Amino acid sequence: MKNLKKLALTTTAVIALAFSVSAQKNFLKDADVAYNNHQYFNAIELYKQAYTKVKKADAKSKILFRTAESYHAINDQKGAETYYNKAIKAKYPDPIAILKLADCLKAQQKYPEAIVEYNNYKKEMPSDPRGENGVKSCELAQQWKDAKGTPETRLKVEPMALINSKEADFCPAYADKKFNTLYFTSTRPGGQGSIDVTTGQNHSDIYEVKLDKNGKWSTPAPLATTIVSKMNEGSAYVSKKGDMMFMTRCGEQKNKQVKCQLYVAKKQGPSWAEPEPLPFNVDSINLRHAVISADGNTLYFDAKLPGTYGGTDIWMSSYDKKGKTWGTPVNLGPSVNTAGNEGFPYMADDDKTLYFSSDTHLGMGGLDIFKAEKDASGKFTKAPENLKSPMNSAGDDFGIVFEGKKIKGYFTSNREGGKGGDDIYSFILPPLIFNLNGTVVSIENNEPIQNALIHLKGSSGDMFEFKTAADGKYNFKLKENTSYEVTVATDKGTISQTFKLGFLANKDMGKLTTVDNNESKDFIKDFALTPVKAEIRFPAVQYDLGKATLRPESKDSLNFLYQTLIDNPSIVIELQAHTDSRGNDKANQKLSEDRAKSCVDYLNLEKKIPLERLMSKGWGEKKLLIKDDVINKAKTKEEKEALHQKNRRTVFRIVNWDYVDPNAPKSDKPIYKPQVKGEEVSETIEE
Repeated sequence: MKNLKKLALTTTAVIALAFSVSAQKNFLKDADVAYNNHQYFNAIELYKQAYTKVKKADAKSKILFRTAESYHAINDQKGAETYYNKAIKAKYPDPIAILKLADCLKAQQKYPEAIVEYNNYKKEMPSDPRGENGVKSCELAQQWKDAKGTPETRLKVEPMALINSKEADFCPAYADKKFNTLYFTSTRPGGQGSIDVTTGQNHSDIYEVKLDKNGKWSTPAPLATTIVSKMNEGSAYVSKKGDMMFMTRCGEQKNKQVKCQLYVAKKQGPSWAEPEPLPFNVDSINLRHAVISADGNTLYFDAKLPGTYGGTDIWMSSYDKKGKTWGTPVNLGPSVNTAGNEGFPYMADDDKTLYFSSDTHLGMGGLDIFKAEKDASGKFTKAPENLKSPMNSAGDDFGIVFEGKKIKGYFTSNREGGKGGDDIYSFILPPLIFNLNGTVVSIENNEPIQNALIHLKGSSGDMFEFKTAADGKYNFKLKENTSYEVTVATDKGTISQTFKLGFLANKDMGKLTTVDNNESKDFIKDFALTPVKAEIRFPAVQYDLGKATLRPESKDSLNFLYQTLIDNPSIVIELQAHTDSRGNDKANQKLSEDRAKSCVDYLNLEKKIPLERLMSKGWGEKKLLIKDDVINKAKTKEEKEALHQKNRRTVFRIVNWDYVDPNAPKSDKPIYKPQVKGEEVSETIEE
């Protein structure tokens, strides 16, 4: 069972009184007995009193180190840091004190200081990989903590305010298939036991909370009396069928180590029968935190059985259906287990993914949660994956459970910001939300266009069409891991859907992707359509002075017109050239006709647009946009010239919509033919 750091004030008073005895008492001997029996809370007080009695420097340094170890054992990292530092200053001979100090600093998220101490340990013990691994862990921890826009950082992690207490609350587990009932272990007041001499807290009991129809958890209540006893109970786990509950019980006896054992309780009506010990328990070894696979055939737990790689390892036991008993435990191997401590296993519903906690695989603090995958042979051969921040922290993170196959559930952490020593946290992976928004307007006056048909094509092969609203806007919810192309719908044959609305087709395309996007995002793609009018302007065509010769830059303007012809393959246009009012009328007429024809020649000869689609018309100075009397009122020569320039223009109009490319495949679709009447467009459909 998890050791905890939160100390009860009333307990402190009781113990202080218990140790107010005569100076003749052998505090050091009593402290060593308490320490060796893992009664660390008592050991701390005894060692502090023993320190004032001993005279030898080596004895004092040992006392300081063991005091630090005792603080560390009950997860009081600040107290441990203080006494590791004192032990080092007192010349404690074993460099392990430096390593333990570094671990302690890392557990408090003091990564730069921890790196210094890990490097100090490397100097003392260059062959021990723990120094180098400690440095790597701190560097990775800082990277993970600072990371943004990764799948891990999307996780929403929150403390369970309605469940957590000022005491220790840990190891949540679902009690039913509906995920409406949660079991967890707590040392809050109200349990069956008294004070635990190991932690200084109340004995731990299993509690139950239920979720109401409004999504609110009930007030925690102790589980049935058959489950709760005067011993420490912890980490209850219910089988998928709901017929068995596996749990840990840890006894306690003064001046004697009593090991934790695994029990199973069978469902008996609405309650549970008396828990029975599992057959592979060993009185002299701690066995804890059992969980059962979804099919009910494999039990996973942590223990320090013979064959363990270091501290506690994760083991498995298979159920013998014929013998109706659990088999000999098997170690999960060196990919999962290390020279340190691994525990708190959880097997996902797929029976392939194991979640567990470790203090030795590269992590962010004390215990980190890891994920390991079985290979095709059913064994764990690949290095486990750290779940990173925000799931893991500088503190201890353990006891995870998932709501079925969802990335949603609960776990335990003693990170900063909690209510007690260990608190229960919820986690959920919010869905990614991708939206495509845009507006379709007229390029002439920026007015919105209603009923413009938007065409969306996804890389998955999906195709969607939807129309703009009265305000010209559209929106669409996009899928994850998909690339898209969005256009104003155009048939590349003879039909443009925008003809019906009185606008030319638009070849503008938006390209966007949600692939590898780990944050929700709104994509925006706007379109501007060119209205069909009696006279349609396009970028200015430049000529040499008094000539019809196209300047090189004019070809860019005509390329715009070329693209319009390609995007609208059924239109026939007339290019119209105009001059200003200056000069000879006859010469201006001839100049405008030649200029219009030069545009037609470029589109036909260089861009290969059929002559059947092109007409030319010169108007000379007959259709001035700005009359001479207006120009003459301009104050400066530059202003007058700018007004004359507006009259010197090349425009085009759509003559008809009937052109059919003789080489194009035949189509049964109707041709939309807006009819131009002055400045307005009416719509007819030619069958």
